[in-house]
Amino acid sequence: MIKSYIVGITGGSASGKTSLLKEIRKRFNSDEVCILSQDNYYKPVTEQQTDENGHVNFDLPDCINLNEFKSDIEKLASGNTIKRQEYRFQHEVQLGDWITYNPAPIIIVEGLFIFYREDIYSQFDLKIFIDAQENLQLERRIKRDTVERNIPEDFVHYQWKNHVMPAYKKYLEPYKSQADIIINNNSHFNNSLMVIENHFKWHIQSLQQHN
Repeated sequence: MIKSYIVGITGGSASGKTSLLKEIRKRFNSDEVCILSQDNYYKPVTEQQTDENGHVNFDLPDCINLNEFKSDIEKLASGNTIKRQEYRFQHEVQLGDWITYNPAPIIIVEGLFIFYREDIYSQFDLKIFIDAQENLQLERRIKRDTVERNIPEDFVHYQWKNHVMPAYKKYLEPYKSQADIIINNNSHFNNSLMVIENHFKWHIQSLQQHN
């Protein structure tokens, strides 16, 4: 059995996690790199907390079924295939298609709160934090949420002020120092991507040679 190299990737909202993962997918086959997203572990909307104005706050660790998330990371790392139903974000979380995750030499675990729990981040062989200036993250989030999720811009600002940034300050920023690599994504991450790509290739070759 191949002993997978497990990589944790986190960062604030609209910092560039999805963009980085898209580029990684372009460079590696699915039998080389498996990407497990925390987003697919959101609890049903009926189980989510609301703020004082009655709006669901999706930026809390309790919104995620972290125990199932942890269990599936362990299953993948042990060489087992898992299945998970995709979550799609509109005004609320909606169920999507079933996704099959197969073990691979590189397993990437990504999400907002993956450094928050020690029993999760302690499984990572490499920890990456994607960083960007706050104003740039807000601009990107407005563009994404208004276009892709059909969320009114004023509500994007509301979420940013009342949910996103308080969560970042409490659940992400304090754990930034745990990262092995911090990527500055104010403009691009080309240099960091090249380093990561070469690092992954080396590990894939190394793991294949020893199995």
